Amino acid sequence: MEKKDKTYTPKIFTPRAQSSLEHIGFVGGGASGARSGGDWWRWGSDNLFPNALALLARRSTTHRRIINDKADYISGKGFACGEEAVRTRAFIERANSHGESLRQVLNKLAFDKALFGNAFVEVVTDANHSFLALFHQDASKCRLSKDGAHVLLHHDWAHLTPSDLKTIPLYPLFEEGPDGNLHSAIHYKDYEPMFTHYGVPPYIAGLGVSAIAYKTDDWNISRLENSFQLSGVMLLDGGVESEEQAAELMRAAQKRFAGQPGQVMFMIKECDEGDSSRFIPITSSNDGDWKALHDQATTDIVVAHSWFRSLSGLDYSSGFSSERILHEYEVALNTVILGEQAELMEPIRSLIGSVLGEDGSQVEVVNRPPSRSKPLYMKVWEARRADGLEYNPDDPDQQMYVAQVTKYGLKNVD
Repeated sequence: MEKKDKTYTPKIFTPRAQSSLEHIGFVGGGASGARSGGDWWRWGSDNLFPNALALLARRSTTHRRIINDKADYISGKGFACGEEAVRTRAFIERANSHGESLRQVLNKLAFDKALFGNAFVEVVTDANHSFLALFHQDASKCRLSKDGAHVLLHHDWAHLTPSDLKTIPLYPLFEEGPDGNLHSAIHYKDYEPMFTHYGVPPYIAGLGVSAIAYKTDDWNISRLENSFQLSGVMLLDGGVESEEQAAELMRAAQKRFAGQPGQVMFMIKECDEGDSSRFIPITSSNDGDWKALHDQATTDIVVAHSWFRSLSGLDYSSGFSSERILHEYEVALNTVILGEQAELMEPIRSLIGSVLGEDGSQVEVVNRPPSRSKPLYMKVWEARRADGLEYNPDDPDQQMYVAQVTKYGLKNVD
């Protein structure tokens, strides 16, 4: 548990090395190296690296599913805290003026961190600490200032208008805003050697396989749209006037066939005698290779995310197994989920102590496995507390062990 008076120092790093998505054929990407772009540090060589990551997540099915599931598991099923923490319980139920609960804000932060390796949340209070509010800020719209003390927000960094820039100081610094309240921004990031300002997404090594997964899907969609017809060349008698015209025909053929099965390309050739026009089909016998490539890419995506197949609905050759799901959830809980929860909640617990004046260390995320299971040695009231339900340790019925009220206990009843 963290002490209330502990000061949280945001971890802020800037990538120096460059890593482009273009080398894997991903259009719209950018390098992840940070360079000065005026008063801020660029997030990628073109300052649009988050846009490339977001586009990739919208195209790759498995990649997106894992990001969604990680965010849901990390944000849990709610929060548990002491009954005496009145202000904290009200804050958990309504974390901002938009009507969002703390769980909803945490879910967005977990989503951004899983997608971008960075997450931002705006903290709002007043000089009297009469309230505490948290507003999630879309990480793709945030950039870090060169002074290392502020976050700059803009709705579209591809078409920057300086007059629309919004500046928020980095926590623990607070500054008064136009509304008269005090504002600050917490920056979460994943650590990566050689990177200084912005974090790197945990799946960085899987960018290539994520692109492969969506490209194989796109190929199959193209085949379906063309009714699985063979591509081919319709060769017509004729002629070309120059080498430039012939080269243009070749470029047109390459462009026409790129990723579009079932298409027909018309070409003209010069024939001395007779009419030799004909259709030349382009057959494909590598369907098995395409499937194997897609399956391998899916497996590699799961590994790159440090995640587990059964927790994202991916099947095993042996079929569905609730026992496997529970085992993989326990491993994920102790290797990924709890660590991410601790990092996201550390500054929030500190704010609860410094602003609301209550013990933030008592606020715990409620975690539930996708398939319900409780240790047989756990008492009923402990199990209810773990699920975020009302509990009474003094209730005789809740003093029983879980083993006594399940099928395992009933087997031993005479």
